[in-house]
Amino acid sequence: MRAFILALGLLTCAGPAAADACGDLIDRVVAGTQASLVKRTADFAEFSASDGIGLTLACGDLSAVGVQYRGATLPAGYFPLFGRAGHATTGISAEAIAEAGMKARDSAMITRHSNVDAGAALVTCSVSTYNGSPVTACAVIDKDDRR
Repeated sequence: MRAFILALGLLTCAGPAAADACGDLIDRVVAGTQASLVKRTADFAEFSASDGIGLTLACGDLSAVGVQYRGATLPAGYFPLFGRAGHATTGISAEAIAEAGMKARDSAMITRHSNVDAGAALVTCSVSTYNGSPVTACAVIDKDDRR
């Protein structure tokens, strides 16, 4: 019982700081992309954007924001949205993130998965098939601790 109370106390102490950090990132992603928050946990959020584009955000010591689309042809707004989402979480220019995303996706069209170095972040894209539909999933992953 004492171990349970101690564990609960540790979670209570760690919980608000993690939730605030994730809440700040969620707010920045919403402000930068105009996406709608669909679901949130202490360290993860899911968003919906225009044109059927989905976004995900993993919060923690290192954050990652992903942009997913199911369909053969990406909407024109996919990479600009990807750039703004990446900028919101890393501070790297939206244009640089979008350009790295296009480069990674072009390579992933051949190899199924590709990574591009974007300085303080890694840009990664995968192209696969789900239930017969092509799926593009790109992410911007922090390399450095945000603290």
